[in-house]
Amino acid sequence: MKDTDQPSKQKIVHKAIRHDSAHKHVSGEAKYVDDIAVPPNTLQILLGQSKYAHAKILSMDLSRVESFPGVIKVLTAADIPGTNDCSPFAGDDPIFAENVVSYLGQSVFAVIAENIKIARNASELADIKYEELPAVLTIDQALETGNVLGPPAIIESGKVDEALAKSNNKLEGKIILGGQEHFYLEGQAAYAVTGEDTDIVVHCSTQHPTEIQHKVAMALGLSNHDVTVITRRMGGGFGGKESQGNLPAIVAALAAKLTGRPAKLIYDRDDDFILTGKRHDFQISYKVGFEDNGLINSVIVDQAMRCGMSWDLSEAIAARAMCHAENSYFIKNMRITSHRLKTNTQSNTAFRGFGGPQGIVGMERVIDHVAHYLNVDPLLVRERNFYPHKTSATHGITPYGQTVHDCIIQDIISELKKTSNYVDRRKDIEKYNKNSKFLKRGISLTPVKFGISFNASFLNQAGALLHVYNDGSVYLNHGGTEMGQGLNTKIAQIVANEFQLPLDTIKITATSTGKVPNTSATAASSGSDLNGMAAKNAAEKIKSRMTEYLAAEAQIKPEAIAFEDGMVIVGANSYDFAEAVKRCYMGRISLSATGFYSTPKVHWDPKKFKGRPFYYFAYGAACSEVALDLLTGENRILRADILHDVGRSLNPAIDIGQIEGGYIQGAGWLTTEELVWDSKGKLLTHAPSTYKIPACSDRPLDFRVKLFSEGENCEETIHRSKAVGEPPLMLGTSVLMALSHALQSVNGRSSYPNLNAPATPERLLMQSVEFDQANV
Repeated sequence: MKDTDQPSKQKIVHKAIRHDSAHKHVSGEAKYVDDIAVPPNTLQILLGQSKYAHAKILSMDLSRVESFPGVIKVLTAADIPGTNDCSPFAGDDPIFAENVVSYLGQSVFAVIAENIKIARNASELADIKYEELPAVLTIDQALETGNVLGPPAIIESGKVDEALAKSNNKLEGKIILGGQEHFYLEGQAAYAVTGEDTDIVVHCSTQHPTEIQHKVAMALGLSNHDVTVITRRMGGGFGGKESQGNLPAIVAALAAKLTGRPAKLIYDRDDDFILTGKRHDFQISYKVGFEDNGLINSVIVDQAMRCGMSWDLSEAIAARAMCHAENSYFIKNMRITSHRLKTNTQSNTAFRGFGGPQGIVGMERVIDHVAHYLNVDPLLVRERNFYPHKTSATHGITPYGQTVHDCIIQDIISELKKTSNYVDRRKDIEKYNKNSKFLKRGISLTPVKFGISFNASFLNQAGALLHVYNDGSVYLNHGGTEMGQGLNTKIAQIVANEFQLPLDTIKITATSTGKVPNTSATAASSGSDLNGMAAKNAAEKIKSRMTEYLAAEAQIKPEAIAFEDGMVIVGANSYDFAEAVKRCYMGRISLSATGFYSTPKVHWDPKKFKGRPFYYFAYGAACSEVALDLLTGENRILRADILHDVGRSLNPAIDIGQIEGGYIQGAGWLTTEELVWDSKGKLLTHAPSTYKIPACSDRPLDFRVKLFSEGENCEETIHRSKAVGEPPLMLGTSVLMALSHALQSVNGRSSYPNLNAPATPERLLMQSVEFDQANV
């Protein structure tokens, strides 16, 4: 089914239009929380942090801190009138630690002062006595001690053990995947101002204003209607502002409430690193049974994930990792077990992909290992095992029970294989590597199948608020949040398209819990799908009212009314939009509407791990070529070819930007971004000087990105588009597999390199040395 836009109408969707704030981003005019003009009596807050990873608090004397000149008040758990909790749902993450600290850097108290320098100096005077306790810091330690947040979760389909036993070939292995710091350019930030009675307004950098509203209300002992949360934009989020913004927002609100003065809490970069959770690091063990032709019969996967000191969102992240453990492959017999491990480290949290990347990389390692064993191109093994094409008579079923009826990965791989000249380049690289002792090259072409929707079905809903003023201008508000991904631009395009108005007629406004209530986080790549539909619904209501009134006024049928190119055609007459609006206003027609949307068809049983958690799947593939210096481990991405499915793109310019950024962020996670804790649980990589995100010089020297031209969503999404926020990150998997290919050329292929991530130069150097010695 095609998009139902009329050919005669002006096309405002499916057009490449720049981000509405692009000029503000590059000029510095974009306003973030710390740029809001504040009254001169605004207070600054600093969190006092634990110096131990695990310890009892024996005593805490903060009198010298509170008496320090310029300090207004010091907050502890005793000052919280409501619930001492900032967790998203489990109730296990205290705002301020009371009796026990559970990670080094945990919030213990807060200093409210006239300025941040005073707060920082005063915090050093805290006298806290601890009794240090044994700390569990790593995945291995947690597995050895049985330190878990809950029992293992299991997804199973088919006759796993029987199919494995009957397979002609069997392999087992393990891959370790490190975590990843979000490194949003704007740190966690919150600014709170009290109003009349119990009212409080919190401006904060968050992906989830409604959750902030709820958590602030709970902590302050208020009702949700007392708290208004406003977010105009974030300077990046990547999942790190889905739940981790709760703590600064609560503390800022508490400070404002208790002092009666505006209060602001902005993390500096070091504190942001040390206080907040990361992408979960995983240890994935696998067993695979397969035939000589590469057909995989059975896979057993154990995913051990380091969750940190509390649940945060780990339960849902684990579920998505399990639901992506097969990636694009129809594995009829598969068992996935997830171990949610509790450690005395920061509570790990959402990060772009939400567990999906870890599941997918684990499966791509299995494919790569099988191909090495069979001495064939890994792409042949991939193609042998894909889910059946959407046109097939029968469709594949995922291990969790969802039918994959929209699979187009074959089309994408076929096209990319040709446009990237993959086959010939791989042959050239094999030849090059035989004649080059110290410089090696590698190439890999990997697919992505990523499910779109929240696993928790109730979250798949959104609202919007639309006003048409009597001068014809349009005011748009919706429940999604803008973090640089272009959501507001896309929603404005959708509304402009409904009314057939120029885009600059639509006023984009800050997300506010006072305008659209009970919203879900802008996450799970669902921002445009959910909020776009809600905004469209609101616009349709107003159009319908205008149409009925104007038709009755002109004594014609409603079918004779049309909105075209800024005009409203009323039979033989036509009015510009503003005039038509004025007529409706004079006729006492409501020109304001709320819109709502809930995703159909999705359902999920979190106890049985079965259902249809995803409305549809987004597909893509990347071909990456790398060069590796065996003497230093230094490496470069020489070329990347990407073909990605976004359905019928709402905005190709924004979508291509998301694909480029996602690929680079995924490649960074798997190559350069290494998190290191010492034996006491202190994070050592807590600044740009020690933690390396990709720079401009790390992008592929030859970077080719294309949208899949035949893409169209099988489901009735907004204008038949597909989500683009998270799926491209997993395209970076091809870089890790290309580096593995380069290593396989060191002194022949007698053993598999078992490359872990991040594949830093140091790790690659040691791998090449060990691999070379093992094959002597």
